[in-house]
Amino acid sequence: MQLEIRPDPTEVGRARRWARSRLAGCGIGDDEPLAETLVLLVSELVTNAVVHTGRPAVVRLSVPGAVDATAAVRLEVVDTSDRAPVPRCAGDDATGGRGLALVDCLADRWGWSVEGGGKRIWCELDRCEGPAEGAVGGENRGECAALTGGRQAVAHPEPVYPKPPVYPKPTVRPEPAYEGRAFEAV
Repeated sequence: MQLEIRPDPTEVGRARRWARSRLAGCGIGDDEPLAETLVLLVSELVTNAVVHTGRPAVVRLSVPGAVDATAAVRLEVVDTSDRAPVPRCAGDDATGGRGLALVDCLADRWGWSVEGGGKRIWCELDRCEGPAEGAVGGENRGECAALTGGRQAVAHPEPVYPKPPVYPKPTVRPEPAYEGRAFEAV
């Protein structure tokens, strides 16, 4: 499934509506976390293509059928600009510059590659069928949880931080005794 978009900001809304209709056609409702997350990702990637390239682009959506209900949903935006996507560090008051940070937070995987004279930016969301029997809030490894946006919650090990460098202990020298005469108050 694909949609051609013009370099016009109104195309972002059209791309969101298109994605919702494609998901609905695959049995994924608007209110499902997967749909909500995917529509937000469509919005961010199409906005980037429209705003930063000023060129037409193609949005592609791959939703595996019911036979493979756990396969990833893949979103791609292909444009004809050779400018690499650059994550920005937006300030607190900035109204933009967070698109790729959102993609990084919401997608299970994402990346980009050179495509002809342009590039392809892609992201994937893992699907799962729902919490397993006995799972409470997705706390069990590999279970779905509403809080993960439909993505699999994976128990991560405690972070391993590198050991701080060991510096030699400083040599403690006694302060020299004052050898002059004592000060007197005047």
